Amino acid sequence: MQRRKFLKKSSLTTAGLLSAPILASCKTDPETGAAPVTETIKPVVICTWNFSNASAKAWEVLDQGGNALDAVEEGVKVEEADVNNRTVGVGGRPDREGRVTLDACIMDKDSNCGAVLCMENIAHPVSVARKVMEETPHVMLAGLGAELFAYQQGFEKTNLLTEQSLKKWEEWKKTSKYETIINIENHDTIGMLAIDKNGDIAGACTTSGMGYKMAGRVGDSPIIGAGLFVDNEVGGATATGVGEEVVRTVGSFLIVELMRQGKSPQEACEEGVKRIMKKNEGRKDFQIGFIAVNKQGETGGYCVHPGFTYREYSPNGHENKVVNSFYEKKQGD
Repeated sequence: MQRRKFLKKSSLTTAGLLSAPILASCKTDPETGAAPVTETIKPVVICTWNFSNASAKAWEVLDQGGNALDAVEEGVKVEEADVNNRTVGVGGRPDREGRVTLDACIMDKDSNCGAVLCMENIAHPVSVARKVMEETPHVMLAGLGAELFAYQQGFEKTNLLTEQSLKKWEEWKKTSKYETIINIENHDTIGMLAIDKNGDIAGACTTSGMGYKMAGRVGDSPIIGAGLFVDNEVGGATATGVGEEVVRTVGSFLIVELMRQGKSPQEACEEGVKRIMKKNEGRKDFQIGFIAVNKQGETGGYCVHPGFTYREYSPNGHENKVVNSFYEKKQGD
């Protein structure tokens, strides 16, 4: 059963008005008062960290005329399947009990969203999250319920704990020292945002969570408004780092609302980090990174500590953007 079908009839008129292949950004010349000018919004993909293969896959979808929702799903699935990426999907770090649990969410242009939390044995949680969005009346499914739903939808059972991750977990158990590590392996959660040829925005976020976390722990990544938020009228934002701190400020929603108020993606990301650090005065033991894109395709990123990057793919090419402006530096100026 697909939900929200009842919305289709009431939105036909609006959909007809907005279904042109180009969405417009209307501006009036401040000097001449000339009529609004229609500007083409070019497709763009951005993702946290230097996940070049993921952003390239998402761009491939857009370049072939696909929509933003398909692009972000296919993009982050690349990292979910990469056994060498021990912060996402197969090969992710287990919890303290040695079990790999995955979190993911996805959100489309119509504010439909789906998420899975603390799910085991499924290689692509982002795709299960999309099924939750499209095939159920719910937004979030957790634990065993999410796993059983995945099997019902045709997903196969997969052993997520690789030999490499098992070995590292066994080494960790000898010390049982639990601490957050800033920029671990120079990457973390993958959050991705895309704008397609119609100007529509979608986003996805997926992670195996904090390494050696307490069993049952869930961070910001699958929480709509915290790890990810999209408003098709404004833009989108996503987060990486210590999720507990992002949840406390509903970080991604905050950034989108700041853009709604007129801030650029860069300004909004900076303010988002500042709000978090205001609640953590004196702390320097964790990393937070935000990225954002607005309706015009402008992007921005900001973080607490140096080392955070984000990947951008657009008609201008593929670029890894190192975030050289960061909170720690600004506070020391």
